[in-house]
Amino acid sequence: MRAFRKTALKKTGLMLAIAATLTAGSMQGCNKAGDPAKLMTDAKRYEESGDHKSAIIQLKNVLQQNPDNPEARYLLGAIYNKTGDYQSAEKELRKALSLGMDAGKVLPELGQTLLRLGAYQQILDETKELADKTKSAQILTLRGNAQLGLGKASEAKALFEQALGQNPDSADALIGLAKYSLLQRDVEAAANFSEQAVSRSPQNVDAWLFKGDLLRMQGKPGEALAAYDQVVKLKPNASVAYINKAFIEIGTGKFEAAKADIDAARKISPSLMVFYTQALLDFSQQKPAAALESLQQILSKSPEHLPSVLLAGAVQIALGSMPQAEQHLKHYLEKDPGNAYARKLLASILLKNRETKRALDVLTPALKNVKEDPQLFALAGEAYMQAGDFAKATEYFEKASDIAPKSAVLHTALSMSRLGQGESARAISELETATKLDPKSPHAGILLVMTHLRLKEFDKALAAIKALEKENPDNPLIQNLKGGIYLGKKDVGNARASFEKALAIEPTYFPATVNLAQLDLQDKKPDIARKRFQAILEKDKKNIPAMTALADLAVNQGQKKEATEWLKRAMQENPDVLQPAILLGSHYLRQGEKQKALALAKQLQASHPKEPATLDLLAQAQLANADKAGALESYTKLATLIPESALTQFRIAVVYMTMQNIAAASDALKKALMISPDYLDAQLAQIGIESAQGNYEKAIAMSRQVQKQHKGSPAGYIAEGDLLLKQKKPALAASAYEQAFAINKNPTSLMKLHASLRQAGKDKEADLRLTEWLKKHPDDLSTRMYLADTFLTEGKLATAVEQYQAVLKEQPKFAPALNNLATAYQRQKDPRALEFAEKAYQLAAENPAVLDTLGWILIEKGNIVRGLPLLQKAVSLVPQAGEIRYHLAFALAKSGDKTQARKELEQLLATGKNFPGIDEAKTLLKQMQ
Repeated sequence: MRAFRKTALKKTGLMLAIAATLTAGSMQGCNKAGDPAKLMTDAKRYEESGDHKSAIIQLKNVLQQNPDNPEARYLLGAIYNKTGDYQSAEKELRKALSLGMDAGKVLPELGQTLLRLGAYQQILDETKELADKTKSAQILTLRGNAQLGLGKASEAKALFEQALGQNPDSADALIGLAKYSLLQRDVEAAANFSEQAVSRSPQNVDAWLFKGDLLRMQGKPGEALAAYDQVVKLKPNASVAYINKAFIEIGTGKFEAAKADIDAARKISPSLMVFYTQALLDFSQQKPAAALESLQQILSKSPEHLPSVLLAGAVQIALGSMPQAEQHLKHYLEKDPGNAYARKLLASILLKNRETKRALDVLTPALKNVKEDPQLFALAGEAYMQAGDFAKATEYFEKASDIAPKSAVLHTALSMSRLGQGESARAISELETATKLDPKSPHAGILLVMTHLRLKEFDKALAAIKALEKENPDNPLIQNLKGGIYLGKKDVGNARASFEKALAIEPTYFPATVNLAQLDLQDKKPDIARKRFQAILEKDKKNIPAMTALADLAVNQGQKKEATEWLKRAMQENPDVLQPAILLGSHYLRQGEKQKALALAKQLQASHPKEPATLDLLAQAQLANADKAGALESYTKLATLIPESALTQFRIAVVYMTMQNIAAASDALKKALMISPDYLDAQLAQIGIESAQGNYEKAIAMSRQVQKQHKGSPAGYIAEGDLLLKQKKPALAASAYEQAFAINKNPTSLMKLHASLRQAGKDKEADLRLTEWLKKHPDDLSTRMYLADTFLTEGKLATAVEQYQAVLKEQPKFAPALNNLATAYQRQKDPRALEFAEKAYQLAAENPAVLDTLGWILIEKGNIVRGLPLLQKAVSLVPQAGEIRYHLAFALAKSGDKTQARKELEQLLATGKNFPGIDEAKTLLKQMQ
């Protein structure tokens, strides 16, 4: 492609050279700038033909020669008005006024600019003198429109009537009275005034435009299109008529006709409204990325163009960019707080982000004023359901359902609120009603299946999915869900067959690919799982989820470099999409490659300075690189960008904690909890702060508050247990952990319960609880590792070895298990210790524990040359680790460097800290004195 372009350029250059030679004689007298009078004539001719772009170029040529030409300034401002560049229009028209052009000519045009900019009071102030002097119908009408903009309807009506007194055929004044009538909800009167405007001034383009707009508002698209066609007949270069036709065509699904009209408008003048209408067409055709490109061009020039701001909010939602969508919608609602559509969009974002209180705050003003909006009531129902107020949720869903009784969607939502109230039978009944109302739409049927699954009614779920399958035989989602039901029934064969069928319907259907890959991994077949995602990439090389899944698979297999390459590829294949780059940066941070993470974050910040995700990554990278001040600055900027983010305030608190500024951390946590009163992480951090300061009673009170607020979470009980353990109350701690485990039977609660029972002297009970758990959950490797480590610490080497071997049977390349098994073998004097230490070292050569284990084994075997450097490296990584420093001192003594060995031991023992091997260290020091 590059070679082709280069050749084309060479050919173009050759042709230009020939042309220059042929015309050299005729060009001799034309090197001077064009004659200003001719340029002005050309500009007016271009303008009359609708070629705004060429007219602007000629006018700028005039102004380059004479910047103080008032007529050129005026004409340029008038053209900018037509192209929608109102800021530039105002600038040029004011310049024309300042250069002495007649205010009677300039102010009507400037007034139209200010109308579009919403500067209504400015119009009244600046036209008052002219209105008093001339009593011009044009100026009176302009002032009437300004009064309408300020909400002063009676004053506006009086001005329009005065204008008609000056000129009974004034179409603009009649249109003004029609607008006034609309504000009074008198559509009939508005239509009468509109008809008068057309009949009295049949050649008036604005009258026909208004008539079209009014008919469009009345829901008469055919008649409106006829009115706009009349506009085009009268003025073929009236781009606004093509734009308005396109609006109607988009609304009626006639996308090809809309495209033709937008293209016609674009040829006349590529105005901001052309871009807006194109964005609306793209959005309506489910092309949000294309829509965003058009909107960015508008908002870069006219950031206050409210229709574009609102559409940008909807587009960003479609793209999944919720923070940006929220910014646009908040900005819009500041200017137009009564817009219910904008409120509904913003509320839907907040509900997705689980910001329930804010969603209700956004919806409440609309709920007070709107009486017949089922969508609004449904959103309110969803918000109250999210808040756990199922009775209120049901009330709003019922209101919505009363307005639209045949809406399957509303019966579906109502079922969810019934389910929340524990009314399973009524919930299922509502879902069955929804399914009957719209049998071809799978949504209600899928929720019916999910409800049966939630109740573990697998056979009923299977019956429901088979009924759904008959109506939707080619829906991969249904096949995927069917596979999930079979998994619930422990029927892996039929589950796999269902997932395979989903992929047969849609080869790139990602959820089914993930489910099959999970089954492959359970069967110890990671290569097959990998090939599944690679097959998606063969059909769609830019598929981000597939590359992300391959990266995750590589991480789970210990192949960190391969994971990095997949994420790099995802970023390279999708240079205009931010998500892969953010994923790569987060991956670098998880892998400890903090410098790479910081470099990437800075690069992204330069290219996407207003993207919250880039600031967040930058802050995380700065903190990882110990740049606490930088991280704090970045998070503070992020908080300004998204002030309602509790997470950002929480992260600010974390940075302050690392800076030991507890007061500031506490303030940030309070801000987070003001935004989101039940934000669990912030609550737990507050408990941590109080605990660190020894305020145990206050911390326990906070823990019990968490227990009340988060009844389905064990976190409050775990926090209380941890606090009780700190106070040396293991029996009471065990009771708290027992309650946590009852809420959520997970390994974390169980391990804490085990530790507290042992501290309370109940070793047998503790070990029995753990071993019984592992019998029922043999794949729980974290608990098995914990038990093995417990046995290793207590010197129960045989049972520790048994548990480590069980872990390695499931994960042969799990470095911690390999390392600790090596330690157990070493203590048993088993020669296999070196073999497993070497395996651990191959996988985790930078881990100080691994370095210590291998180095110590080598020293004991007399291999000082290899063992000593390993121990030196381990100490450099964790200089406070007493046992490792003892091992180094022993190795130094063995190497003959007794001076350095003695120095190490003296420094180590001078700390006064206890560590495994302290007695041996003291003995060794005595031997060297």
